[in-house]
Amino acid sequence: MNDILIPYLKQLFKLSFFESMLVQFCFFGAYFIGSLIYFFISISKGDPINKVGYKKGILFGIFLAAFGCILFYPAATFSYYPLFLGALFILGLGFTVLQITANAYVSLLGSEDSASSRLNMTQAFNAFGTTIAPVLGGHLIFEFFSSADGSFSAVATRIPYLIFAGILLLVALLISRVKLPSFQTQEEEIVKGWGALNYSHLKFGVFAMFCYVGGEVAVGSFIISFLEETMKFNEAISKNYLSLYWGGAMIGRFLGAISLNHSISQGKKALFMLGAAAVVFLVIFSIVDLTFAQISFFLVFIALNFIAFFIGKAAPARTLSIFAGINVILLISAMVNQGELAMYSILGIGIFNSIMFSNIYTLAISGLGKYTSQGSSLVVMAILGGAIVPIFQGYLADQFGVQHSFIIPVFCYLIILIFGAYCTKYLGHVQAAESKSGH
Repeated sequence: MNDILIPYLKQLFKLSFFESMLVQFCFFGAYFIGSLIYFFISISKGDPINKVGYKKGILFGIFLAAFGCILFYPAATFSYYPLFLGALFILGLGFTVLQITANAYVSLLGSEDSASSRLNMTQAFNAFGTTIAPVLGGHLIFEFFSSADGSFSAVATRIPYLIFAGILLLVALLISRVKLPSFQTQEEEIVKGWGALNYSHLKFGVFAMFCYVGGEVAVGSFIISFLEETMKFNEAISKNYLSLYWGGAMIGRFLGAISLNHSISQGKKALFMLGAAAVVFLVIFSIVDLTFAQISFFLVFIALNFIAFFIGKAAPARTLSIFAGINVILLISAMVNQGELAMYSILGIGIFNSIMFSNIYTLAISGLGKYTSQGSSLVVMAILGGAIVPIFQGYLADQFGVQHSFIIPVFCYLIILIFGAYCTKYLGHVQAAESKSGH
């Protein structure tokens, strides 16, 4: 929804690109503030979620997010930009709690070896939300609740965000009635100091997560403006292509959940991946208001995604490097080309973003032992990249145009490529050393 809000608020309040990117700055800045608070509580008093339970943590996050949605009502009523930013900050805090709680919960539902596969599966359903949001939210804000004369009005956000608040509260009610598996863990050892930062791959992983979230959010934030500049599309058309960007992430994450599952044979993997890709592609086609001819180019990216997964050979670090390298090429193509080739290049980035969050997350906290919880908080804290990187790209867009501003995400994906290569070598040496010592 933030990718819909940015062009909407930009026109409503006559903002520069830099000012409109404060939407992402406040939303993802909340991840940093929330994670920082959580981190300091965990190293002084123990893990809060471990004390109150995962179910209560999830419910608290949902209630906080719903409250953030409700705050859009006064923001829209008074038509005051800082109030919108405040509502987004509260909404982001709610999602921070959900992010920390859900990732930890998913990691406990099975072995450490299959954690990356499980996280890809949960991120795939996350991507389903980001796929339908531009179409649904864009229709509500740009069309259904817009002014009769087609002009922009702040009140167009009041009802949609109240609807979202109602949906969140309904989800909270359902979760409160469902019996979730619980984990009776012993009281966690309180690890004082910054011992996790003694691990070089964690420090690199935090930086890589900063770059990944920053790059993904920056690209998504500028797609509507990019299509307006290169293809002369209006918001009503562009929102469908924005859904393709996030829909690509959904396809890639479902494929990643299968590809990175070591318990499935190569033959079955290929069959399951083909079936998943076909089903998800049809789901996306049914959601967007585009013809088959307009989205058929996506089949090329799905085929390329298949090839990249099999070259990666189910190794998270190697696969991460390959995907990051492809995104660097696509971004450069989007910067130097015009028309449909530039558009296809920028939209194809989503499918190769797919496995990055889960792979960076699991690689960064691998082998931390008693510092795993502390390291996990630091990695989630790095979601701050979603607040910082779009601001820098917004500044460049104001100075040199949207198309040239994509040089910022290019550097982000280069860092991720190097991190993947580093982990391939570093963690390989660590595992070899552990095998030699009998651990």
